[in-house]
Amino acid sequence: MIRAWLELNTFGTFATLALLYYGAAVVLVGLTSMPWLARRLKPFDGVVAPFFSSVAILFGLLTGFLANDVGDRNRQAVRAVQTEAGELRNVHALSVASASDMAAIRIALKAFITSEVNEEWPAMLNGERSPRTRAAYDDLLREISDPTITRDASSTVHAALLAATVRAGTARNDRLSLSTDHTNDLKWTSVLLLGLITQLALCLVHLGKPRAMLLALSVFGSGAIVALGLIALQEHPFEGAFRVSPAPLERLLTLSDSGPNSALPALPTPPGK
Repeated sequence: MIRAWLELNTFGTFATLALLYYGAAVVLVGLTSMPWLARRLKPFDGVVAPFFSSVAILFGLLTGFLANDVGDRNRQAVRAVQTEAGELRNVHALSVASASDMAAIRIALKAFITSEVNEEWPAMLNGERSPRTRAAYDDLLREISDPTITRDASSTVHAALLAATVRAGTARNDRLSLSTDHTNDLKWTSVLLLGLITQLALCLVHLGKPRAMLLALSVFGSGAIVALGLIALQEHPFEGAFRVSPAPLERLLTLSDSGPNSALPALPTPPGK
């Protein structure tokens, strides 16, 4: 249920929160205004206002922890995409700068990046994996693991290529794991329930004063809706209004899979030749 709510669009997220907290406010005021229930609650009249703050502090602390977790996960997602793109660019740069021909590596690299952008990224948004992208990465790693690279280029270049490829694969795994991380679902349940309990505490503080109770519950509900709604919009790092963009990987598609001199203009033929 929490997962379905977090997957709603912006309007659905805020509308659900408004229905929950404004609806709870109306229900609490309506119930406590009924004569038969008001008589039963009369002995509890007189709960002091500081009682409300004890519950509100718990709600605020847990909301802050949740917001920190969501923000940290988004920062990790941005870092993973940037690291992955940077290491793949390093692989391309090393293949071009090497004295030996590494066209096969650049072709495999281009195929891997194309599969990431066109197949893996859309599949990742649906919580799935792309077998073709995994196979493309294996092909790239196989090309870079060729022992002849050490002989034709140098052991230093070969080690740098392998290290950059492995780091790119690690960053890719981090990105995929972050896209399917649901560890905050229990925290969301706790925060939403604590919000309702806080409203109940406000209700007890304002027994016998329905107008003041409605005003207090509405103000608190508005604050909870804004805070929790903005946090919920960032729950999915790669979806929603604040999603992490695949632009760093898409820019790599402009890299050439040809050699370093393929884009140079042809030298003019000297006269008389």
